[in-house]
Amino acid sequence: MLNFTHLNAATVDEAASLLAKYNGQAKLIAGGTDLLGLLENRCLPEDKAPKYIINLKTVDGLEYIKVDGNFLKIGALAKLHDIAFDTNVLKYAPALAAAARKVASWQIRNMGTIAGNICQGTRCWYYRATDNRFDCSRKGGSTCFALTGNMREHSVFGGTKGCFAAHPSDTAPALVALGATIVTNKASYAADKFFDGFKDTVLAADEIVTEIQVPAVTDTKQAFCKAAVRGQIDFAMADVAVVLKVSGGNVSDAVIVTNCASTLPIRLTAAEDAIKGKSLTDANIEAAAAAGVAKAQTINETVTYKKAVVEGLIKRALAACK
Repeated sequence: MLNFTHLNAATVDEAASLLAKYNGQAKLIAGGTDLLGLLENRCLPEDKAPKYIINLKTVDGLEYIKVDGNFLKIGALAKLHDIAFDTNVLKYAPALAAAARKVASWQIRNMGTIAGNICQGTRCWYYRATDNRFDCSRKGGSTCFALTGNMREHSVFGGTKGCFAAHPSDTAPALVALGATIVTNKASYAADKFFDGFKDTVLAADEIVTEIQVPAVTDTKQAFCKAAVRGQIDFAMADVAVVLKVSGGNVSDAVIVTNCASTLPIRLTAAEDAIKGKSLTDANIEAAAAAGVAKAQTINETVTYKKAVVEGLIKRALAACK
């Protein structure tokens, strides 16, 4: 374990002030299910590893899940387990509830928070290699080792700044599909603008997620599907979230988002266009799924299978909305 100084923050403002004070040498911790493994395995070079860990569990009032006006509002420290079974989430955002239920194991879901899940770092095994064995492009090097190595867990929808590491969050695609807003101590971001394929998120060094807002509507059909080697225990090979509006038996609007097969959650607009104006027949679903992966890239043969996985997940998610 790399050495660090642990600091308790009483408020979001105090936590942000500490982040600013230590200027890139500090990291936030809540559930800790991501950060502690990174530190324990010494994955980062010592000059990039945090010297200070700022505890957010000592900040009161960020674990709520409530309906406020036209929005379902979820505090940044709300546990994934609570989100998975909350009656308001099940009513207004069943795709998010399903995604939360699919995260890791029940032990992790009882510790992990929604903000931690969307802000977690990549699980690329070159980036996460014990004792910082690979000076990859994401760490400031010049090489994405996956390109000539094992890309089995990487992106088939292109890279970002030469990095093909997949974004690992299950809840992220659901939030993008739902048109959620990510609120911080400084700004509000549409969920589809919050993620960065190279830096994980667009957050500034002293910026902290405080709340997630989801439109509280009930006129959509929603689904979330995930594929993993050992079911939900593992990080996803890919996942797909779908939010549809159906009128007169036909899809009037569609948002289809994939993650874990891409460097950040991305909308599969070709699949959306293919299903709009059509009914959810098997043939139409097949066509939409094929369109969704038409531009997938199989740069390395070790990741070729992911194209078929994403296509299958689109089919499953659309079929679940019948």
